[in-house]
Amino acid sequence: MEDLEIYEVINIMAFAVGLLFGAISQKSQFCFGGSIKDYVKEGSTQRAGSIVMAMISAIVTTYFITTYYDIDLSATPYLKENINYFTVILGGALFGTGMIIADGCTARHMVKFSSGDTYSIISLIFIAIAAFATIKGVLNPIFMPLIQNQTLLEISSYLSNFMVNIYFLVAILVALLIFLMKNDLKKIVYLYDGVLIGILVGLMWYITGYIGADSFERTISLGSLSFIYSSGETLQTITEYNLFELKYSVVLIFGIFFGAFIMSLFSKKKTASCCVVNEVQNKKLQSKIIGGIMMGIGGVLAIGCTVGQGLTGLSTLAFSSLVAISAIMISAYFTIRFQKERSENKQ
Repeated sequence: MEDLEIYEVINIMAFAVGLLFGAISQKSQFCFGGSIKDYVKEGSTQRAGSIVMAMISAIVTTYFITTYYDIDLSATPYLKENINYFTVILGGALFGTGMIIADGCTARHMVKFSSGDTYSIISLIFIAIAAFATIKGVLNPIFMPLIQNQTLLEISSYLSNFMVNIYFLVAILVALLIFLMKNDLKKIVYLYDGVLIGILVGLMWYITGYIGADSFERTISLGSLSFIYSSGETLQTITEYNLFELKYSVVLIFGIFFGAFIMSLFSKKKTASCCVVNEVQNKKLQSKIIGGIMMGIGGVLAIGCTVGQGLTGLSTLAFSSLVAISAIMISAYFTIRFQKERSENKQ
């Protein structure tokens, strides 16, 4: 390790974090969209409890790490002042709806693909293409004027992007967790997956914000777990095969793939599917494509995905992250309700 440059050490550590995230997510089926589906369709709140526990863990871990190591998170996009709340809400709604249509968010599809679901790679490819096209490509002239619209920014400025009080936010989340687990509070001890994933969020802040601060060979951007823009970067890395410019955000994604794959070898929770062979599977493929495009565009507008805003963004205590994840979860909830009612009407 002594002969390695700091950015190389960071890449190795990011890969290890990805391995753990992928393994934990595969083992416990950790999923934002799945937690809402479980609640709407089955009345189960176990996975929703894991999500809320991950939020609490991410906030608390990040607070102690950034305080102890004096890491300033104000430079992150989550805490920037000129937030366009209109596009954040629009993006959150697009992402939440797309997540349900495609049956999983970005992180979930990484895990599902690594566990044998070949449909998930379709969603991942279109998430990456749509995200990159929105940031730098053909969709940029369409959405950038909306993001930078001065009228919308001026209206949004009336509600500043402030840091939510940590005690208030944690208290709200703890109350929500108790409400979700009220039928059997003893099950809270089984929400270890949420605790561990939240810790990984804080650990990435330490890796990029403390260790990365000493990197002179390459500038290390301050960040944690987020998969929208990094999906586009991963696709670019694969197509251009430029390993010398490998970023920790890309290495993190590779780590998730390997972690989920390794865990799937020891887990009974595997998924198997193949490409289009009939009309039902053709509709499934269309859903993966449409949902992927919506998530790619929505994730850019919302400045993050479920993990990017719901865990990493929220760990910074940014009010805009609270708005974004609320828009994602609310739109996902109503999309599932709509799907359920339509399914019941057909029967």
